[in-house]
Amino acid sequence: MDNLTVIQRSPDPEEVDDRSRTRRSIADKIRAVGQNRIGALLLLLATFAAIVWANVATGSYESFWETHLSVGVGDIQLDFTLHALVNDALMAIFFFTVGLEVRREFAIGELTSWSRAMVPVVAAIAGLALPALLFVLIARGSGYEQAWGVVISTDTAFLVGALALVGPRVPGRLRVFLLALAVVDDIGALSIIALVYTENFQPLPLLIAAVGLAGVFFTRYLPTGRGPVYATLAIIVWLAFLASGVHPTLAGVAIALLVPVYRPDRRDVEHALELARTFRQSPNSEYARAAANSLRESISINERLQSAYAPYIAYVILPLFALANAGVVLSPEILSGALVSPLTWGIVVGLVVGKMLGVFGSAAVMKLLRIGEFGPGLTLDRIAGGAALCGIGFTISLFIVDLSISDEQAQNEARVGVLAASVIAFLFATLIFRISDAVRPGGDTRQTLARPVDPRRDHVFGPADAPYTIVEYGDFQCGFCLKASGSIQEVHGVLGDRLRYVWRHAPLTQYHPNALAGAEASEAAALQGRFFEFERGLFADQENQRPSDIVRLARDLGLDVERFERDLTSPEVTGRVQDDILDAEAMGITSVPTLFINGRRHTGPYDAQSLIRALERTAPDSAQIDPETPAAH
Repeated sequence: MDNLTVIQRSPDPEEVDDRSRTRRSIADKIRAVGQNRIGALLLLLATFAAIVWANVATGSYESFWETHLSVGVGDIQLDFTLHALVNDALMAIFFFTVGLEVRREFAIGELTSWSRAMVPVVAAIAGLALPALLFVLIARGSGYEQAWGVVISTDTAFLVGALALVGPRVPGRLRVFLLALAVVDDIGALSIIALVYTENFQPLPLLIAAVGLAGVFFTRYLPTGRGPVYATLAIIVWLAFLASGVHPTLAGVAIALLVPVYRPDRRDVEHALELARTFRQSPNSEYARAAANSLRESISINERLQSAYAPYIAYVILPLFALANAGVVLSPEILSGALVSPLTWGIVVGLVVGKMLGVFGSAAVMKLLRIGEFGPGLTLDRIAGGAALCGIGFTISLFIVDLSISDEQAQNEARVGVLAASVIAFLFATLIFRISDAVRPGGDTRQTLARPVDPRRDHVFGPADAPYTIVEYGDFQCGFCLKASGSIQEVHGVLGDRLRYVWRHAPLTQYHPNALAGAEASEAAALQGRFFEFERGLFADQENQRPSDIVRLARDLGLDVERFERDLTSPEVTGRVQDDILDAEAMGITSVPTLFINGRRHTGPYDAQSLIRALERTAPDSAQIDPETPAAH
């Protein structure tokens, strides 16, 4: 093997640059986590401020939020209290973003495939039913059994923020599980609000709302000016819901479910790039406007609205809601009453115990019976911590308190229960995560392959029963992955059919902008049985992997291009790549290539000779490599 080239992983300026980019990638993740934390902290501060305000300035809290505002023209007048303005109008925007997320998850997200969605869907349903059952059992005879809706829903904003604050070291797959669960949880909560807590129903205004919603659906076909049309129709629909007696926040959900969502189309992206090049060559306001409009239109309005509203929801609307609804008076009388109140204890037990048993219990049973897909990193200890966090029912719980309970004393007792349950759930989850991380072997980096090689799932080059295995987590735009690919080809030349090579995706999208597109394109090619040919094509031209380049490669390989383009945006393709990315995160993979030799993480050089020595060192005695085996050419 003297003719093999030795490739060392060090003193290379390009690798130094890759390492600095990896550090920037980590910094980007930290900033994203920081945004979630800020939203949760603002919500917490607003809650604390509301409690202090209600208890220090006696009477001013209620009188302020009961201030009336009148808006109207002529005989048409709308009269709102500030409290109603927050709960009925601003919260409609919050529920609008919830509806956008629901629509996205069912169209292109985690809930597109039943096999992938089964675990969070079943866990969410159990997490809705069991808390309500426990509440009714405990509150039976109190006269407030109808308030069971208070305990059904998890606060998604607090859930995400708390996960960022106290979650496990590698929360990726748990985060996906909890977000999918929260979407189903929100659907259940919104349905219950509409069916159970709607009073004085008037059907005629809903006919006007239906016409407005039809207009929202068809607005997508307007060539320009869709924004003002959407806004006008949204106001009409909201007013119609308000007049019908159905809670007007549900108007936000109804509108969001009709807003189109789609993955960026290759042709739209290419058109935007061409306009950007035209602007660069001849900068003027007309070309700038055309390029900006084209770039914006290449992204679905659903995703544009989610990103646009997210800061206002996290930093303004939810803190305002907490300020307007969390002002419980903590007098000795109220606290002593809450301490013995079946209403308060029903809420605490329903949220803390019911959510924990419902979510964790159903997931544990499914894992035991091997129903649904969990994936590396979604272990029972992680699910237990997430299930405990689901007991934070803050936003919708306080919302339903106002809808289901009219007595002020009982409302205060219910709010005490919601606040106490949220604090207990947060502390309980923190304890579970800390114990889980403390006893988990290997810290952030796993030395063994988390997901065993599965020929039915993985892209395997070589016999399935080969005695030697190399699994690579890589990125098609990474120069070092290209070098590793060359080394592995040399190893295959030496070992032949005694080696099987497996590729898995770990695209570093923070500094390889086309890496994710390349990974998804290779999966689309795999559906036509041409994965490794496509892989070689991507490695052969790492600098040109734009959408048009990817389609051209598919055409050059003789693929069915029409089917290839359809598959590029299919849930099967995007889900497959996402699974590999989450597996990589679960194993602490932060740079590529990362190789696993016979199931063990490889450290050090990855030239052919080093890889052969590692294969021999970790292989069973019956599969030792003959040092005299000639290299194939």
